[in-house]
Amino acid sequence: MKQIIECVPNFSEGRDKAVIDAITAEIEKGGEVKLLDVDPGEATNRTVVTFVGEPRPVMDAAVRAMKKAAELIDMRQHHGAHPRMGATDVCPLIPVSGITLEECAALARELAERVSAELGIPTYCYEAAAFTPERKNLAVCREGEYEALPEKMNHEGKAPDFGDRPYDEDVARTGATAVGARDFLIAVNFNLNTTSTRRANAIAFDVREKGRPKREGGKVTGKPIKDENGNPVMIPGTLKSTKAIGWFIDEYGIAQVSMNITNMGVTPLHVAYDEVSRAAAARGIRVTGTEIVGLLPKRALIDAGKHYLRMQQRSTGLPESEIIKIAIKSMGLDELKEFNPEEKVIEYMLEDKSARKLVDMTCRGFADETASESPAPGGGSIAAYMGALAAALGTMVANLSAHKAGWDDRWEEFSDVADKGRDIQDRLIHLVDEDTEAFNRIMAVFAMPKKSEEEKAARAAALEAATLYATQVPLRTMKTAFETFDVLEAMASKGNPASVSDAGVGALAARAAVLGAHLNVRINAAGLKNREQAGQLLDEAAEIAAKACAREEEIIGIVNSVIDK
Repeated sequence: MKQIIECVPNFSEGRDKAVIDAITAEIEKGGEVKLLDVDPGEATNRTVVTFVGEPRPVMDAAVRAMKKAAELIDMRQHHGAHPRMGATDVCPLIPVSGITLEECAALARELAERVSAELGIPTYCYEAAAFTPERKNLAVCREGEYEALPEKMNHEGKAPDFGDRPYDEDVARTGATAVGARDFLIAVNFNLNTTSTRRANAIAFDVREKGRPKREGGKVTGKPIKDENGNPVMIPGTLKSTKAIGWFIDEYGIAQVSMNITNMGVTPLHVAYDEVSRAAAARGIRVTGTEIVGLLPKRALIDAGKHYLRMQQRSTGLPESEIIKIAIKSMGLDELKEFNPEEKVIEYMLEDKSARKLVDMTCRGFADETASESPAPGGGSIAAYMGALAAALGTMVANLSAHKAGWDDRWEEFSDVADKGRDIQDRLIHLVDEDTEAFNRIMAVFAMPKKSEEEKAARAAALEAATLYATQVPLRTMKTAFETFDVLEAMASKGNPASVSDAGVGALAARAAVLGAHLNVRINAAGLKNREQAGQLLDEAAEIAAKACAREEEIIGIVNSVIDK
């Protein structure tokens, strides 16, 4: 899975459009990241920028933007309503997909060190990237703001994590930057069938982590109880990592509970929806729908869709689009206006719609492309697609079995098999295009120059690398397609008997996928100069091919016995 992270730097300039445009232009250089939002504030004199992409391009873009901000923003002249300590005040990295918060924290520390070394800007590490517990709190890192930097620099306990030195003119101009890692923040509003802001606030206080002030006598009108330091004693709410208030929206004529989910790993979107619905019902109110503000990661909808499918005792091994549809309908994401996942899900927004993929073609288009004079797609891509179809057939039998009348107590058993089949199918679908990419890499080598000895050597090395890749890809197809036999055997022996022939066809397709990919391993391995490595790959492939034939024969035997009963 491709790793995607979000970066949300805050720059200490919200009034000069030319400066803001120059900074964001640096982010977009190279076209490897996608700029999602630029939000300037005149009163705060601050601009919040949001962009996403793979980790390395995102970090490079962040460095370029911070460099330009340091050139154009002089902190000695900065004034604004928002706390700040540098031209780039904060720069958090946020996991979106294929990467953990811990991995983002490591990247944030690397980025902080790089900004210090390359740009000379002192950096603090905060939240998940913090080196000490107290610096997890951004306010601790930014204590005293820009004006306190002269006394914090070169001072043990207050100095930045990277780039510490005596306060100088460069620090005076750029200030310091806090680089951190945090989980994705989901901004969500829950629609209520009431116009009462007071009732909406009561629900918000019931669920938000902070809760509500404890009052004398336990009554709303009671005097707030304070601790020995004079701070209000709070009754915590039921949802960790959430902030919430109630308000009335003139545009829709309803009250809402407006919530920020600051850690969706602790409180997923669907958990928040269910709990707000429970708290609202306890007060005689109903949640009628949900409004997402801004964007959200795909996993928030996938997790929600699977949750509601499980609530219905249905298989979760469905196509991604179907799972997301269940999430949309279950939480009423389309109640107030259309909810288009292509415009609300970060991963979908990052997809290159202009890129031509084999797997996005129609069945006829794929067949026609294969039949054309072009050598790609060829047997390797077809083998991968046959494997995907084999996995799809096994998944189908599992889904049908999970939904079979009289088998309600077995839905979870079949759902687990369907999930496994769906995962195999997705990996094989990816290999359809990857096999063609492997062929294209070899073709690209032939266009390399070969006049000098250096060019010839570089060309030979590139050809060996491309040939190795072209051998490894179909071997991966063999291994992945072989995994389908477990799904197919389980469905042939335990699945819906009415669909046993589908499991049998899947076994035939799986065998063809393995043996077809084996042919590609053999023909590509023949071009490897490293014969020892070639031999290892060929031995591994031959073993898988032999096992595939045995598994297919075994499954067809099971299928025939069921049909002949």
